[in-house]
Formats: sequence, structure tokens, C-alpha cells
Amino acid sequence: MLGLLLNDRDKEEIIYLLKREMDEILFDLKDTRIESIVKLSMEDRYKTLFSLFKRLASKHECMRYVLPSSKKSRV
Repeated sequence: MLGLLLNDRDKEEIIYLLKREMDEILFDLKDTRIESIVKLSMEDRYKTLFSLFKRLASKHECMRYVLPSSKKSRV
């Protein structure tokens, strides 16, 4: 098990970076030119980022980034 000690400013910076990355992935998932196999990989990355985000952000912030169920099954 690993631990990480952050001050509030560092925590907010990490939250900001995670939000930006998740927003980009959500935007790209809507792009019809991207193949489904690539989208599956993007969804896996999104799930990893979201699990990190859940550890730092409030429940209210997390609700905005819950992956819609229509995006979960794409093949």
C-alpha cells in the first residue's frame, strides 16, 4: 500500500488535471470517427482516472463525471 500526503493546493491541482483529462475523453467518446476498439481503451482509461478522482473529489463533483450507461457498452 502506498500513501500520498498533499496540501490543499496540490489536491486541487490534481483534481483539475483529472477533470481536464476526463472531459477530453468524454468529448472524444462522442466522436463518430473514432473506432469502437479505441473507444473501449478510452473507457478503460476513463475508469482508471475516475477511480482516482473519486478519492479526492466530493460526491457532488463526482456525479458530473459518472460515465453514462449508454457509453459503457460499445462494440
